Formats: sequence, C-alpha cells, structure tokens
Amino acid sequence: MAPKFYHDDPVWADIDPLPQDDGGLHPLAAINYTDEYSEAMGYLRAVMANNEFSKRILELTEHVISLNPAHYTVWLYRAKTLFEINAPLRDEIEWLNPTALKHLKNYQIWHHRQTVIEALGSPDGEADFIDSMLEHDSKNYHVWSYRQWLVKRFDLFEGKGELEWTEQMVEQDLRNNSAWNHRWFLVIGGRDGRALDEETFKREMDFAKRLVRKAPQNQSSWNYLRGLARHANSTSALKDFALEFADLSRPDEIHSSHALDLLADILATEEDQKEEARQALDLLATRYDPIRAYYWNYRKGLLEQPGAVA
Repeated sequence: MAPKFYHDDPVWADIDPLPQDDGGLHPLAAINYTDEYSEAMGYLRAVMANNEFSKRILELTEHVISLNPAHYTVWLYRAKTLFEINAPLRDEIEWLNPTALKHLKNYQIWHHRQTVIEALGSPDGEADFIDSMLEHDSKNYHVWSYRQWLVKRFDLFEGKGELEWTEQMVEQDLRNNSAWNHRWFLVIGGRDGRALDEETFKREMDFAKRLVRKAPQNQSSWNYLRGLARHANSTSALKDFALEFADLSRPDEIHSSHALDLLADILATEEDQKEEARQALDLLATRYDPIRAYYWNYRKGLLEQPGAVA
C-alpha cells in the first residue's frame, strides 16, 4: 500500500503540523521514523493542541494506529473524539474487530474496546468475537482478561451459557490453563471468594475428577480440584481419589505425579502418617519427578519440623 500524506490534501490545508521535539539539533537518541508516520503524527499533535474533535480526527487516528497500534495516546484521543462527536459506537466495534485480529497481543486495543462496550452498555456480539480471537490463540491473555471483565460488568455468571462455554473450552484442550482459570473465576474468583453451596461444590468436584481421569498427568485439572477442596476446607476428602492414581503399596504403578504430591500433603497432616508422606516425596524425587528432586527433598525436610506440613 502506498504511503499516505497530508500536506497536499485540501481537507488538512488549515493545519500546520507540529514537528516532534527530539531535543535540539543533535538529539542523543532520535528515533528514525518513516516520513509517513512523522507527518501523520505532526498533524495529530497540531489538532490535539487545538482540541479538535471531528470526523477527520477519526480518520487520522485510524491511520496512525495502522502504523503504530501501541501508541496509547492516539487511542485515548480517538476515544475522546468518539464521545465528543457522538459517533456511532457500533461502527467503532466493527472497525475494531479486524484491527484486533491483526494485532493479537496489543494492550491498547482491549482497553479501547472495553471503553466502547462500557459506553454501549451491552455485551451483545462480544462472545462471537471472542471465539474468533481464540481460534487464533486459545490462550491469549488479553482475550481471557477481557472476557472476565465482561462477565463481571454485565453479571454473566449465571445463564447465557457461560459455564457451558467454558466447559467446552476445557474439553477442547485439557491443558488450557486460561480456560480452567476462567471457570474458577465464574465459580469462585469473580464472586469475591464466596462460599460454595453443596450442589455447586459437588458439580465442580465431579467435573474436575472426570477430567483428571481423562488425563491423570494433567496438572491443570489437579490444580482446579485442589483449589476447590482448599476453598471448602476439605482437602483430606481427596485422599481416596488420589490413591486411585498413586497407591503407595504399588510404587511401580503410579499413574500421576500430581496425585503423589497431593497425597503427600494429606498424609503430612494425619497422625502417624509422616512415614507414608516421606515415601510419597521419595518417589517423586527419585522416580516420578526427579527434575525437581531438590524441591521434594526440601518438602521432606519440613516433615521433621514440629507442626510443619510438607
């Protein structure tokens, strides 16, 4: 695409661009911008100095953003212009969609989108857009953070299939920590750590156990399971489940190092079970997770301390 310039455009004939001040004639570390970008920013500085808000500002900021989508000042001025001229915000979302797909890891785009959706007061269409973004990168931090904001802002914890959607994302990739984290946010984290009712606790425990059984060496599902149990102060209730995958009486048939880790935690809290806890940590250090042997041996050392839990 050919560069775009403003000096010979009659629409901008009334503007004298403001050049960038890099610090005198011989700046210490001047950035070598392209002529196109330098001129566009000169015109933008001029209209910002004049506090101009108009349709041509939207066109100018769109151009600058296409050249440098990380320039947060441009995004802020664009947002202010949208509201000052009462621009149609749905049109802004339509423009943002392909822009976000071009720049998947850009902070400014997501802040701008949140500002526009907040002003619209409706999340309509956002779920479909998020799906399209996650097709390109299913663990994109910005997308998942934005989804959490949507849930909190528009109270989407119940209904509209949010929990079902998250289950689908987990099923697609059992090791997608972002999907597991979002489910935690829906069930506990986004609700200010409220206590779980018995029905929800059982549902979530059954969900996590089912997915542990599909992939016993997947840490994500074990972490979710342990988090639920800790939240309900019932970690010890997982002992029988952990033994399904790590029976200490059959040390050659351990199916999950994460089950061994959990079992060591539980045994360390039980009367007269420190030796079994030590056995579990020994198995981790020597056979099932030797790359972290120093950590497991440190945990064994804690067993010797009165009142300590490995």
